[in-house]
Amino acid sequence: MDEPLSNLDAKLRVQMRAEIAKIQRDLGVTTIYVTHDQTEAMTMGDRVAVIRKGQLQQVEPPQVLYDHPLNLFVAGFIGSPAMNMVEGDLSHSNGSASVEFAGFKLKVAEEATASRPALRKFDGKKVVLGIRPEDMEDASLVQDAPQDRRISATVDLREALGSVILIHFTVNAPIVLTEDTKELASDVSTEALETLHEKAQQQTSTFVAELDSKSKVQRGDRIELVVDTGRLHFFDPETGRGIYQE
Repeated sequence: MDEPLSNLDAKLRVQMRAEIAKIQRDLGVTTIYVTHDQTEAMTMGDRVAVIRKGQLQQVEPPQVLYDHPLNLFVAGFIGSPAMNMVEGDLSHSNGSASVEFAGFKLKVAEEATASRPALRKFDGKKVVLGIRPEDMEDASLVQDAPQDRRISATVDLREALGSVILIHFTVNAPIVLTEDTKELASDVSTEALETLHEKAQQQTSTFVAELDSKSKVQRGDRIELVVDTGRLHFFDPETGRGIYQE
């Protein structure tokens, strides 16, 4: 099936997505489904293959793609809103790891370092840090969140979506500018690619956080965000590959 739902309206797409999944399950026939819509891929696929310029980047069950992207392209492609990426400095002290960016220092949770033993090789080096929007929350809604898992920001834009709130904010850290991130931006629009280059010149990055709808934050407000540091992602800035096993 090649983009079978691309010309349908949003409501009908959701309905037909479920219908196709049901038919495929009932028939028990192997089906290759081609789509640019990651929601279709993630909800319908038993395995999802991410392809870039005709080359297979990664093929895994949907949750594995989301939790363990093989490289920056897969990381930026899977997930909506897209993963926030920024350059950071990794360090180890007293058996724990920390990552610094934009004047913030986050202590990496033990579960993150345990699943990424190769992080030891990057002690004292730069890494690409990835933080998914849904792994940040308004600190006022989280009890006893430690200071080493917090960042602060000024809200540039607030989008209320009913069940969640999206906030956009700027951090003073270099944007990740690689062939992977350039291609991801060009897939969105020419304007997005131009914005990427502009941010690179300004040495700033735009972040998006997905907050609980109970948050009272408004545009222009200063906010503290708690980061789930057990779900941080790390990539080699030279190769763009995810940092996992030795």
